[in-house]
Amino acid sequence: MSIPFDPDEIDPEEYGETQTTLSTDHETAIERVREVCTDAGFGIPVEFSPSEMLNEKVDADRDPYYVLGACNPSVADRALDATDGRIGALFPCNMVIRQESPNEQVVYHVSIMKVARLLGLPVDDEEMDAIIADTGELVDAVFEELAEGAE
Repeated sequence: MSIPFDPDEIDPEEYGETQTTLSTDHETAIERVREVCTDAGFGIPVEFSPSEMLNEKVDADRDPYYVLGACNPSVADRALDATDGRIGALFPCNMVIRQESPNEQVVYHVSIMKVARLLGLPVDDEEMDAIIADTGELVDAVFEELAEGAE
């Protein structure tokens, strides 16, 4: 199966790729990202450690890798309407915290709203544009706060 576009030709801005590095241990980074997301208006309804699961289930020997599933309920509700419910397959908005080295944690995010746009999920383009702008502001606030704390 082929995809209808060349991923190498897509600018990361089109799918909202954002990342920063925190100089701290893994657990402290998780707590910091959780706190900053909550302060910005996200709840964290889902969180898990793929590295722990994979290390346990298939002896993967993965470095610490954690996912915080962030969600702003009012925006999620709007996004469901703007996509006839299909965006739920992408929920929640994940913030990944992965360890590069013991005191270096990369925080990574991709905009599910922009991904939904690329996949052609919106049925209401005007509302989706507004949702992308709103979530962009929330995510920008998170990463600005994380960057300030990293200095």
